Amino acid sequence: MNADPIWLPFCALALLTALVWIKLYADRLGEMRARGIAPQMLASVRAAAGQLEKTAAADNFRNLFEVPVLFYALCLAIAVTGGSTPGLAAAAWGYVALRALHSLIHVTYNRVVHRFLVYVTSTLLLFGMWVAFFMRLSA
Repeated sequence: MNADPIWLPFCALALLTALVWIKLYADRLGEMRARGIAPQMLASVRAAAGQLEKTAAADNFRNLFEVPVLFYALCLAIAVTGGSTPGLAAAAWGYVALRALHSLIHVTYNRVVHRFLVYVTSTLLLFGMWVAFFMRLSA
C-alpha cells in the first residue's frame, strides 16, 4: 500500500500528544500521592490549579489541542484531495519537530521566551503550509 506521506507526520503528532498525556498523569498522580491530595480536590481546572504545583505537562497537553487542530485538518485535506507534495510533507515534519521541541521546553525548563519563539515559528510554518495548499487547490 502506498499511503500518502502526509499521514506519517499526522501520526507522529498524535504520538507526541499521547506521550505528553502520559507525562501529565505521571506528574499528576505522583504529586497527588506524595502530597496526599484527594482526587475530589481536583474536580475542576481551577481547583487543580490551586492544589497542584506540577502543571506544565497538563498545560502543554491542552496546548496540543489548540493550533495543532489546524495541522490535523490540513493533513486530512491534503490526503483527501491528493494534494501532497514532497515540500508539504517536509514542512509537516518540520511542524511536528517544532511542536516536539515546544513540548520538550514546556515540560522541562519552561523558559517562556524559548517556548514562544518555537511556538511562533511552528505556527507561521503551519500558516505557510495552508497558503501553499490553498495555492495548489486554486491552480
